[in-house]
Amino acid sequence: MDELRIINSKDINDQSLEDLIPQYNIQFKKIEYDVKKIIEDIKNEGDNALIRYTKKFDSIDLNKNEIKIKDSEIKEAYNQVDKDLLEALRFSKKNLIKFHSTQLKNEWSINILEGVSAGQIYRPIESIGIYVPGGKAIYPSTVLMAAVPAYVAGVKKISICSPPQSDSNIAPEIIVAANEFNITNIYKVGGVQAIAAMAYGTETISAVQKVVGPGNKWVNTAKQLLSKIIAIDNPAGPSDILIIADKSANHNYVIADLISQIEHDTDNIGIIVSESDELIKKITDNINFFVEKAERKEIIKKALKNCFIVKAESLEDCVRISNLIAPEHLEIITKYPRELLLNINNAGAVFLGPYSPVPLGDYSAGTNHILPTGGYAKTYSGLSTYDFIKIMDVLECTEQGLSNLSKSTMTLAKFEKFYSHREAIAMRLKDKK
Repeated sequence: MDELRIINSKDINDQSLEDLIPQYNIQFKKIEYDVKKIIEDIKNEGDNALIRYTKKFDSIDLNKNEIKIKDSEIKEAYNQVDKDLLEALRFSKKNLIKFHSTQLKNEWSINILEGVSAGQIYRPIESIGIYVPGGKAIYPSTVLMAAVPAYVAGVKKISICSPPQSDSNIAPEIIVAANEFNITNIYKVGGVQAIAAMAYGTETISAVQKVVGPGNKWVNTAKQLLSKIIAIDNPAGPSDILIIADKSANHNYVIADLISQIEHDTDNIGIIVSESDELIKKITDNINFFVEKAERKEIIKKALKNCFIVKAESLEDCVRISNLIAPEHLEIITKYPRELLLNINNAGAVFLGPYSPVPLGDYSAGTNHILPTGGYAKTYSGLSTYDFIKIMDVLECTEQGLSNLSKSTMTLAKFEKFYSHREAIAMRLKDKK
């Protein structure tokens, strides 16, 4: 296996990052034309195009009456799922609900000045679609991560699209995870065609207001292109992890955590940042041992070509590099991780200390694993309850409140030449006299 690259932190800046880390925008441009063609076909042909593209990309022949999962299939799925797995899903669901419920805010109102009351109220989005990757792999945890915040927010209509497996069915684990939230609108379609179907609607699949969930570059390009039609969650590309580690870190933990996040896909990215020459040497000396014993070592070996170690000058320099890269997952395995956390500004999710590896957040800890990738953590947050609610400002004024606000309002309206704005106030003031 090739040596893990070591890069001096002095050589890392905004420009050099484009060469070090594959950029999502480049992938977007390469496939944009093909994605647009699929979207247009779904928009114009509905179910017929869904069936055609499912045959083309998944090698599955579907009839129109097979696109939606039947109630009998949901019932049968429970007979096919391992009982320990079902227990684990329910345990994770409980923790996720606890975490996301805490995010809900109480409606509030304050007195701006005498007679002027202003506040905010919250209402859920009416309908959402969840995309669950599938086909070659099965991700019931993604169902939980997307469904829980929507469920907690009070979304009434939830649909799920997931590509069929080789047996023409959706994995029973995904069906069961969905049904734990009483989601019965589950569809055997994936890829660009699934996102387009949820955006525009077809004879079988109802259009929704927002689509969330991870996917490959094709799925995420479709979401970006359709973002004028539907709301979407955070932009996503290849998954990534950055680990800040000092000389106190157990090098085995650092290696294991890096590998755990690049075993997903050959496009995934892993970065270790440390000021310790000693730790870096231990990592480079021992990483091959971990790779060779890994179950998914062929994927890991290819993904390691996207990985590197940054030799930093200090822990402050480590933080600078991390904020510049804005990782999806940030682990801080240092003697005093909370001290570094104070200066962390850009990360999808942060994992503190030697006993908080990312896989806990991937599954059972309650935090969400649908996170911004590719540096988008500089401007986007991970999926949360906030993604499924609308905030409405509410204003209520008494006659005295109207009077107290009238002078400034009328002055500004006159300056901007919105005379009818001014008249809407003046009329009421005249009626008071």
